[in-house]
Parts: sequence; C-alpha cells; structure tokens
Amino acid sequence: MKKLKPGASRPVLHRRNKRGQLGEIWHRIKKNKGAVIGLIILAILVLLLIVSLFMPFKLATGGSGKIRFTAPSWQYPFGTDNQGRNVFYRVIYGTRYSLAIGLGSVAFGLVIGTVAGSYAGYYGGKVDDIILRCSDVLASIPGMLLGMVIVTVLGTSVRNLIIAVGVQCVPQFLRITRASILTIKDNEFVEAAKAIGFSDNRILFTQVLPNGLSPVIVLISTTLGTVIILAASLSYLGFGVPVPHPEWGAMISSSRDFIRTQPYLITFPGLFIMITVLAFNLVGDGLRDALDPKLKR
Repeated sequence: MKKLKPGASRPVLHRRNKRGQLGEIWHRIKKNKGAVIGLIILAILVLLLIVSLFMPFKLATGGSGKIRFTAPSWQYPFGTDNQGRNVFYRVIYGTRYSLAIGLGSVAFGLVIGTVAGSYAGYYGGKVDDIILRCSDVLASIPGMLLGMVIVTVLGTSVRNLIIAVGVQCVPQFLRITRASILTIKDNEFVEAAKAIGFSDNRILFTQVLPNGLSPVIVLISTTLGTVIILAASLSYLGFGVPVPHPEWGAMISSSRDFIRTQPYLITFPGLFIMITVLAFNLVGDGLRDALDPKLKR
C-alpha cells in the first residue's frame, strides 16, 4: 500500500475548517439528493412566482365561451375551464397565492410561537404553566374548524386566511422552541452573561434563542407543506381566497363537478399542490440531516 506523506491531510482539514458552520451545513445539504431536488423545485416555483407578478389579472380570469372545455394542447397546455379561461395561466398566477399564504402563515406562527415558547422555557414556573395551558387549548381545536371560524368572523381574504392558518402553527413553534430553550438556559455562557449584568430579555434573545434555532429551522420547512395543504383545503370549502382569484384549492373546488368529463381541470392544480408540498418536505429532511449533531461526528 502506498504510504501517505506526513501532512497530506492538512489541505482537506484546512478546507473543512475554512467553510465555517454555514458552509458545512450547505455542504451536507448538497450531498443529500432529495434536498437538492427539493431546492430545484422550489427555485422553479419562485421563478413562477416572479413571472406571475408581471401577469395581468385579466389574463388569468378572462375567458371566452368559444373555447370552453378545450382539452390540453400546444395552444392551451393545461386546457380551458367551463368559462373558457386558460388553466395554464391560472395555475401560474395561483403560485403567488399559495406560496404567499404558506410563507405568511408560517411567519405569523413562527413569531408568536417562538417568542411565547422562549419566555415559557426561560422563566418556567407560572409563566410556563400559563403559556402551555393556552397552547393546549389552541391545539385541542381541530385545525380545519378553527380556520373556518376565523375566516367566517374576519371575512374571506388572503390576509385573513394567513391569520387563520398561522394561528394553528403557533403551538408547534411554541413547544419546539420551549424544549430547545430548556436544554440551553443552564449552560455556562448563560451564567456568564448573567454575571456580566445582561438583562433577561437580552440574554434570552441574543444568547439563548440563537443557539436553539436549529430545530425551529427544520420545523419551518416541514410546516410549510402542511400549511399549504390546509390553506388549499379551506379554499376548496369556500373559506379561502375569494372568487375569482385563481388559488389552487379554489380551482379544484370550482372544477369538482367536471371531474369525470374534464379531469385535467383538477389534475394540474392538484399536481402543483403535491409537488410544492413534496419540495418543502424534501428540503426539511435535508435540513434535519444537516443540522443533526449525531451525523456530524
């Protein structure tokens, strides 16, 4: 066997150390084929979202009775619906609603859940009990029912749908943040910050929380897929984006009467929902593996 020269492994170690923490995470994600596929799909969806921003609303909602129920073809890749509207344009235009609702809902639940979970885990005692009991009450209500009630009270709009879906994300982020804070708050660097004279809020949000965000980041990517399905379900039931906005769930709802004769009207919006959820789940699995300390050894 060929002997390695002394110091032959130093460049490899040097490159590994030079990457840093974020570089190492990105390197591990790139080695995960599923995560790479998910990132590619998400990049395409973001590109479609950008394209939809330049599309006039009339292009997605205007139709002609002369081309009703046209089957998919080169001229109409996804066919036309019962009002002669181009399904391809409607699906592309609907990207802005599904992604905006998903990202907005997760952001809403992330902010409230992370802040509440941080206080619950850091202070403990009565503060922890009160916050957890409120979280239990919120989590005990079926998600679909809670969303329907919120939309009924506030009215149907994109903003209200984001609130209705985002409220249901709060207990998940609250509990995962609380559990992460509990494992970190007794570390030596926290005691050192207290000895220096930092306030509790400063210690919590500058020392403790940043060191416990790894599980929260993974939860964000996996929750996005669930949120998109829930938002599409509410739109399907008539509690989501108002007509005639071409949201994917609303498109499936408006075409359910034609599922036997024109199945393509449901197939393409459903495929986009499925592919989007799959992409977020693949990326979430990749992030989980990249951030798992057991896999870094």
